[in-house]
Amino acid sequence: MGIDRVTIEVRPPFRLDLTVWALRRRPHNTIDAWDGTTYTRTLVSGGVALQVAVRQERGRAARLVVEVRRRGRRPSEAAVEETRRALERMLGIGVDLSGFYELAAADERLAALALRFRGMRPPRFPSVFEALVNAVACQQLSLDVGIHLLDRLAAAYGPRVALDDAEAGFPVAEHLATAAPEDLRRLGFSSAKAATLVELSRRVATGALELERLAEADDAEATAALVALPGIGRWSAEYVLLRGLGRLEVLPGDDVGARNSLRRRFDLPSSAGYDEVAAMAERWRPYGGLVYFHLLLDGLARSGRLGEAAGVGGRAGREVA
Repeated sequence: MGIDRVTIEVRPPFRLDLTVWALRRRPHNTIDAWDGTTYTRTLVSGGVALQVAVRQERGRAARLVVEVRRRGRRPSEAAVEETRRALERMLGIGVDLSGFYELAAADERLAALALRFRGMRPPRFPSVFEALVNAVACQQLSLDVGIHLLDRLAAAYGPRVALDDAEAGFPVAEHLATAAPEDLRRLGFSSAKAATLVELSRRVATGALELERLAEADDAEATAALVALPGIGRWSAEYVLLRGLGRLEVLPGDDVGARNSLRRRFDLPSSAGYDEVAAMAERWRPYGGLVYFHLLLDGLARSGRLGEAAGVGGRAGREVA
C-alpha cells in the first residue's frame, strides 16, 4: 500500500467530529465513515481511487492529519494536493464563523446551540453533482431511507480502492451514466428518481450540464437553473445551494426536519409553511444555513447518535481550541 501524509492547519475553534456528523447525517452512511476518531472516505483523483483518512490532533492546535492511500505505489503529489483541496471544501476549513458567533450571542436560544456545537464547520459535498444526487435520493423520503439508497448506489457504482478496509466512494457521473433506470429501481429508487438520476448523470458526463459553473451565479440564478432540471424542485435546489455550493444564507424552507426543529427550538407555529420559515431565516441572514446545520446536530444529539462522536473533542459541547 502506498501512503502519503499531509497536515492541514485550521483556525480554531474546530471540531472534526461535529463537522463530519453534519456531513454524514446518519450512522449507517458508509460513504462518509466515522469511527469516533478518524473520518474515512474514498475520493477519486485523475481517475484513480484513493482512500483518505483524516483525524484531528489532540492539543491546542486545530490541526488535521491526513493519510492518502492507494494500492501499490504512493499517490502522486498532484493527487495529494487535489485531495487537500477537496477536504478543505468538504470540512469548511476556510469558513470564518466569527460573524455567526457574534450574531448568535444576541439570540439566547441560538446562542445555546452555537455554544453546544462550537467548532462545527458547515460541510459541503465534494461536488455539486454529489449534492444533486443526494437531493434526489432524499426527496420525499425519510433521511434514514435516503442514506440507505445512497449506500446502495455507492456499493453498485462507486469507485473502490483495493484495500481491505476501504468502502466504495460516491459514484462519478461517467459511471452512473452507464446505468439503466431499471438497475436503479432494483436498488430501491422509484421509477421517476431512477430516470432522473440517469438523465442528470448523462448530461454531466457529456458536458451538457456544467454544475460547477453554478458557483458563478447568484442564488436566484442558480435556483432557476436547478429547478429547470428534470426532477428538481424548490427543496432540492435549496439543498444543493447549501450543501453543494456553500451558500450559508440558505435554510431550505421546505425541509420537514428543519421545520420540526424550528418548532421545538424557536417556537415556529405548527401551521407555518415555507414563507414563515423564510421569514425566520431572514433574522439570521447570512447564516440561515449554519442554523440549519446546528439544528441537524441538535436532532442527532437528541436521538443519542452524537454519542458516537466522542473523538478529539470528547462530548458534544466541549470546544477544541
